Amino acid sequence: MNRRVRCDWCGDDPIYVKYHDREWGRPVRDDRSLFEFLLLESAQAGLSWITILRKRDAYRKAYHHFDPERIARYSRRDVERLMSNAGIVRNRAKIEASIDNARAYLAVRDEFGSGRAYLWSFVGSKPLVNRFRRLKDLPAFSPEAERMSKDLKARGFRFVGPTICYAFMQATGMVNDHLIGCYRHPDQRRPNRR
Repeated sequence: MNRRVRCDWCGDDPIYVKYHDREWGRPVRDDRSLFEFLLLESAQAGLSWITILRKRDAYRKAYHHFDPERIARYSRRDVERLMSNAGIVRNRAKIEASIDNARAYLAVRDEFGSGRAYLWSFVGSKPLVNRFRRLKDLPAFSPEAERMSKDLKARGFRFVGPTICYAFMQATGMVNDHLIGCYRHPDQRRPNRR
């Protein structure tokens, strides 16, 4: 039987396997998609990522498909609407932070021309490819994530600590942390050369 070898963290949960195979570690360069991941990663703080993945469709509906312009205009009424939505994480501080983060994201986009230009600058605009063999070797954060976190916080973003920033970098392909043996690691996709 020809079974694909994947990173240990995704196990056999169909949601995790699909996410691992189709998204995690693939470079995301679209501004709205980057904002989506930033919002979802900040909502994940203190929770498991599978919890957020299971709620992702509800987040898309509740947050108007992650339109930062619209979210930046949310009012108290919108905060209450989100607080009553059982499909998302109902944490007032995270919901209020999502609105502040939308406003900060728009400011960054205006300053740098795009969210992509700003966010990808922390990795020199190209993915960092790591060569870890075991799940336990993956770091919780990196120097790049620490710099991103510090700068995001200085610009008014919230729920963006170094660990959240590193998870964001992994999710959006700024960092490729697929394990060496995983079929998604770049070394596994290269033809043999002599």
